[in-house]
Formats: sequence, C-alpha cells, structure tokens
Amino acid sequence: MTRLGRALGVLTAVAVLASTASGCVTVHGESEIVPTVTRDEAARALEEFVEAYNAADKAYDPSLDAHRVTGSLGAIHQAGLKARSVTHPQGNPKHTPLELTDARFVIPKKAGWPRWFVADTDSNRDVDDKGPGDNRWLLVFIRNGNDQLWEASHLAVLAEQAVPAFRTDADGFAEPVADGRVAGISKDYASYLTSGRPAVFTPGQHTRAWREERSKIANRPGLAVQFADQALDTGTFRPLALATEDGGALVFFATRLYERRTAAEGYRPKVSDSEKPLLTGRVRDTVTKDWVLSVAARLEPGADGSGGERVTIVTRSQGVTAVTGS
Repeated sequence: MTRLGRALGVLTAVAVLASTASGCVTVHGESEIVPTVTRDEAARALEEFVEAYNAADKAYDPSLDAHRVTGSLGAIHQAGLKARSVTHPQGNPKHTPLELTDARFVIPKKAGWPRWFVADTDSNRDVDDKGPGDNRWLLVFIRNGNDQLWEASHLAVLAEQAVPAFRTDADGFAEPVADGRVAGISKDYASYLTSGRPAVFTPGQHTRAWREERSKIANRPGLAVQFADQALDTGTFRPLALATEDGGALVFFATRLYERRTAAEGYRPKVSDSEKPLLTGRVRDTVTKDWVLSVAARLEPGADGSGGERVTIVTRSQGVTAVTGS
C-alpha cells in the first residue's frame, strides 16, 4: 500500500460542513467569476472534516464520514473503513486523533460549479523526535451546489519544498487552470501505464519505474498478473488544477486499475485478511482487485495543452476498493 493508503489508514477521512453560502459565493446565473469560498468557511470545512474523520477512524464506521468525502479520497477511504469494520468490529484500538494545523487556504476564483479549494496543512501524523516533520497535506474540498456539503475529494502528501508557489491575484486568490488543459490527463496516464504512450510523462517512481515493476511480476511461476488501467475523470473524480507562479500547474486527478491474478491449475491466488471483507464471489483460480489511484502532478512551465507538455507525477496513492473471486 502506498503512502496515501497508509495515511488514510490513519486519516480515514472527514469532510466539511458547508454552512449557508455567503454572498461572495452565491451568484445568480452562476456566471460571475468570484472566490469559490470565504476563508472563514474554508476553515470551518477543514475543522468539520477533521471532526468527522476522527469519529469514523475511532469507530471504524464508514457511515460517520461518508457524507464528508468523495472522489478518489472517498473511494479509498470508505473501502478501508469498510474492511477494518469487519476485521476490528470493536473499533480502532490504536486511534489517535488527527490534527491538521497551520492551514493555508488556496482559494481560486471561478464561475459556475463545482466550487473547490485546497487546504495546505501540517499534520500530526508527520512527526519525529525533533518535532513536526516537513511534509504538507494538501486536501481538495469540492461541492456542486449551495445545498450540498463540502466534501474532501483528493489528498496529496508532499514534502514542504515540493509544494509549489501558486499564482495569485492582488487579493490573494488563486487561478484555476482551464478544464481543456488538463481534461485528458487521467486518460493519458492510464494509457501510459498500459503502453508507455503518450511520452509526456517524465521518468520516475510513478511512471517508468512502476511500469518496469509491473513487467517483472506479470509472469511469475504459477501466477499470471494482468493490469488494466482506465481513466477516472467524471463527477467529483474530474481533474482539478491550479496555476503556479512559474507558468506551470499542479493537477489533482484519479485513475482506476484492475489487477487480475490467475493461478496455475491446482493453486489458488491469495487474498489478504484486510481484503477479504471486500471480496465478492468465490476464489477458484482468479482474483481481480479494483484499485483507485489518487495522483498529483506538475505540468512543466509553459505547457499549453497542445500535447507537447511534460508531466511529472509528484505523488501517487492507491487503495483496493473491491475484490472479485472467480
């Protein structure tokens, strides 16, 4: 399990009760370019996310924050809680309340829905003997109407020096990247992981190295492993991006991975104890795992969406959301 999977084992999630939208956000006709949220409302959203997360994590009860999470974060987090509610029906014996402090709210100006913003925070999950660590937790909050709650849709854990400087206007509000520039990033990443194309992704742990790792395990003695990657880019899974001061952008997006393991005759592929609560069907010789990936990427400065831009995956987290036996 990657860092998000581990973080979500600790951060099983919570979202944000959006109180009545302020006049700054509610615009008749939804055509005026305005800040997506007030700073006070963003702070309340983060606070209520943490409150809900802690309740769900302590009880291992996904219903306690199901209405506070969505998108890739929600899919991974809710599946994890569902599994742990079975393996630990009495709740989390090691629960420690999550604390997110030093919040820096990155609030874009835009027209229409969805409204969204980013909370750049310090976490008490990142500590050592010398005190607070140097990682930042970037949570994306989103909602699709004035009558809906703010929900956390993405979590990216980045080293502090890896958090880019976002482009802001004179009032301190960020600039969202046009949908057309990033709309295809989920499809492109899924295609790259399958075929190595398009060649817009820079070499690294989440690109070339991961493809090489998959290739090594694809045909082990007695076990064949197949991978099928798909775009996951509609609704609250849609890519969201903020312009950076250097002319590039930071993009939050998701993909789906189906991992099919087929054992040789007379053998049965293993399903871990943590995955058994997500299992449907009977395991005979095949197990298919449905993974959701939550990804953050940097677009290189000067990228214009024409197909020649370079994309660097800066963090990838994933979790199993379903298991099927056959």
